[in-house]
Amino acid sequence: MTPPAVLVFAGLDPGGGAGLAADILAIAAQGAHALPVATALTAQDNNRVFGSMPVAGHLIVEQAKPLVDAFEIAAVKIGIPGNGDNAATIAGIVRSLRARRPDLPVVLDPVLFSGHGYALGQGDAIAAVRALLPLATIALPNLHEAAQLGRMDCENVMITGGDVDGEVVHNTWLRSGETVRSWRWPKLQSTYHGSGCTLAAAVVARLALGQELEQALDGAQAYTYRALVESYALAPGQRIPLRIMQSP
Repeated sequence: MTPPAVLVFAGLDPGGGAGLAADILAIAAQGAHALPVATALTAQDNNRVFGSMPVAGHLIVEQAKPLVDAFEIAAVKIGIPGNGDNAATIAGIVRSLRARRPDLPVVLDPVLFSGHGYALGQGDAIAAVRALLPLATIALPNLHEAAQLGRMDCENVMITGGDVDGEVVHNTWLRSGETVRSWRWPKLQSTYHGSGCTLAAAVVARLALGQELEQALDGAQAYTYRALVESYALAPGQRIPLRIMQSP
């Protein structure tokens, strides 16, 4: 079976723990194929972001055009756009794809800040993400991101609770502001680099494979939890999720 192609817009993490590196591995682990388009270049390790520079909008178009022309795009994942102009560029690409396939799944991972509060985008990062929300099939903010964004113009939202203290992580799926379903996961004691990227990438890959949204959310959370349980340490601090793993 030929794996479905997922067009991915995200930043480049040289440490290989988050952004495009995480997306490529997590999407492959579900049985799909990532087509990575870099939206920003970052300087970071497994704990801290030291700098971020958006890729010029015309380069995003030049990266995406050959992929859109050559491949049948089964789904789209959007991470950090880099700035408002890039968000508009990405939105235009998504709209052109939706003109051909109105039901194209789009997953938005609204990454606003690093774990230490570094803004992962220039200008008004919140406004850039808000501009993309209406195009998303589902957005997956954590509680802090949801609070920053406020009212989200997106039919489906899953708010993740991994950044909150306690013994249990609560993830809640909302549709049009109403709770559809909640999940409870045991809180792990370590911290992890790229856990949100991993979850969103697993969701979009499963949607590309034809799963319904609830099934994709179920499977992606189980996969991500296992990736965190089996994570590894390359350096002190945040651990790296094990995204490619042996089948049990």
